[in-house]
Amino acid sequence: MTSAGLLLYRSGTDGVEVLLGHMGGPFWARKDAHAWSVPKGEHGPEETPLDAARREFTEEIGVPPPDGDPVDLGSVRQSRKVVTAFALDGSGFTGAEGVAARTDDGSWVELEWPPRSGRTVRFPEIDRAEWFDLATAREKIVKGQLPLLNRLEALVGG
Repeated sequence: MTSAGLLLYRSGTDGVEVLLGHMGGPFWARKDAHAWSVPKGEHGPEETPLDAARREFTEEIGVPPPDGDPVDLGSVRQSRKVVTAFALDGSGFTGAEGVAARTDDGSWVELEWPPRSGRTVRFPEIDRAEWFDLATAREKIVKGQLPLLNRLEALVGG
């Protein structure tokens, strides 16, 4: 499986900040440490990783990403998938505030919940999005994506 995403960054009071999304659904509901992700999603061979990253950002955050020239941060292995990420300057971006308020737009996942109940429930792929300084982001991001923060820091400084 291949996924792609956009890692928005901006200058904050404590240095570089990044926009991460908290993974939705019952498994992640009460988790905070290592329960946040770059807004991303799967794509097939017919779509470039950058096109997929832009599409997935729009689906998961609910608004298009800001204009600009993304920088390829490379790929990391996260569980059974390979995630390609692109850094994009998000200075002035304010679209993340609407993530928690979405109803029918955005990306949703359906799963049987509770397990073996026979009942299918819809959950948002991302239930909220927030800006974090790099030190905090390292505590929150899923472990497989941690190298992306290190690459971003090397690219833009801390």
